[in-house]
Amino acid sequence: MDQRSSIAGIEVPDQRERQSYTITDLSEEFGVTARALRFYEDEGLIAPERQGLARIYSRRDRARLAWILRGKRVGFSLADIREMIDLYDADEEHEEQRRVTLAKCKARIGLLTRQKDDIDAAIAELSGFVAALEK
Repeated sequence: MDQRSSIAGIEVPDQRERQSYTITDLSEEFGVTARALRFYEDEGLIAPERQGLARIYSRRDRARLAWILRGKRVGFSLADIREMIDLYDADEEHEEQRRVTLAKCKARIGLLTRQKDDIDAAIAELSGFVAALEK
């Protein structure tokens, strides 16, 4: 029973509109370990409340975790991810966050495109070499 949904690939709160999540909830939902969540907390990327020894994650923590994981998936550094998600609070319209994120995404696309071209060239060269050896 998967409660996840997304907008533009960014996870949004489940249909039950919960206000808080346990470390187990988020670990299971996003397929990450509790250790990973504690690491992101140590890095200051998420900030769960504490109730005794238990961590209680907010909807904001959950949204930030979705950004973190998406950013990692496409190869952004934690510093880049931190900059993009921290800008959310910079202004009410989120214009600075949008501008910075757009610039970083375009730069990443450029880098990945160059890497893809290099990989395609290497595959073509190796394919030619294999063909020559098989003759």
